[in-house]
Parts: sequence; structure tokens; C-alpha cells
Amino acid sequence: MTGGQRVELEGLARSHTAPAREVRQAKALLSAADGVSNAEIARRCASTPKSVRRWRSRFAAEGPAAVGRIRAGRGRPVVHGDDVVEAIVDDTLHTAPDDGSASWSTKSTAARYGIGKDTVARIWQARRIRPWKVETIKLSTDPSIESK
Repeated sequence: MTGGQRVELEGLARSHTAPAREVRQAKALLSAADGVSNAEIARRCASTPKSVRRWRSRFAAEGPAAVGRIRAGRGRPVVHGDDVVEAIVDDTLHTAPDDGSASWSTKSTAARYGIGKDTVARIWQARRIRPWKVETIKLSTDPSIESK
């Protein structure tokens, strides 16, 4: 570990705004540089020695940029495609619900497509769609509106 890398890791280890994963790995790598064993580092960081070995090898290969990074392919896979997302957006913006409601809800949209309501909410949020806030014009039925 070079002096510049150590300074960068020390700053990250003291950070209150960085993600907890990065802070924990920075502290572990600093302990490893001080000669602490993998088992002791794992105990201090509430992790496993295998994880500590992975952090150390990734740091040795890629440097400080590898701290806190999650390997590609981790996490829950996407179960719906772009065609479903586009259909949801299109229906939300251009159609009305079958039940006579004024606008789509996350629950009604989710039921129509067989996905979770939170997924629908994330799709709407990413595209800034708010079907409950539709801009409408209220027309007056007063026959003398023009003279007023």
C-alpha cells in the first residue's frame, strides 16, 4: 500500500457520509496494512475471513477504486423486460382503468401486469409519472361566460 492509498483509505474510514460498506472495507484494509490477521479483521468488521481475503486481493489488483464496489451480477435479477415497462408507461399515460377510476394506481397497474406495486412505483418514479396529478381544464356551463 502506497502512502497516497493509505491517506485515501484513512479519509474513507473516517467518513460519515460514505456508504457503510466502503467505510468497513477501508477500515479492514488499513488493519491489514498494519499486519492484523484476516481472522481478527473479520471479527472486528463482523465479516468472514473469506470476505477479508477478497477485499485484500481486489485492493491489490485495482487499488482504492475497488473499495466498496459490488461485483457485477449480484442482487436480484430483473424479471420483466423493457417491453413490459414501456407498456406500463403507455397505459398509464394514454388509457383509463377498466374499473372507472379517474387514474391508475400502483395496485391496479400491478394487478394488470402481474408484477409488484413497488415495481410500478419505481417505474413511475424513474420517469416522473404521477397519474393522480393529471392537469385538466374545467369548462364552465354558464351560458353567459363570454359576457362576464
